[in-house]
Amino acid sequence: MTDRLALVGIAVAAFVLAVLELFFLPLRLDGTLLPRAGDWPFPVTVVLAIVTTPMLVLAASRHAHHMLAAVSPLLVWIGTLLLFGLFGPGGDVVLLNDWRTLVLFAGGTLPSAIAVGAHMGRQAGARDDH
Repeated sequence: MTDRLALVGIAVAAFVLAVLELFFLPLRLDGTLLPRAGDWPFPVTVVLAIVTTPMLVLAASRHAHHMLAAVSPLLVWIGTLLLFGLFGPGGDVVLLNDWRTLVLFAGGTLPSAIAVGAHMGRQAGARDDH
């Protein structure tokens, strides 16, 4: 029961982080919210995705008995980005039509895929030991 509850909490965290990363992706160094520095795009949420999404996958793999449960935070994160990005509040398309969207998806999925591979390797090693 506690493993399922932990997995639900991890999935909720993946959902919340995906929404925040998507909505704050357009940040610019324009003096409005961040300091003024030439109006450059500053996708700080990509760094957040690079760090947190693999951490969520690793945390889920500790509580998961099946591979799908270990991958669930990544699937929730991708699904949330696509759902809110393409069909956002009021039907608006929130995904940016530039490099920042690609970097956000790559920054969240690639390190998470490595974490999934590490989990699969540990499972294979545990089966070989028995």
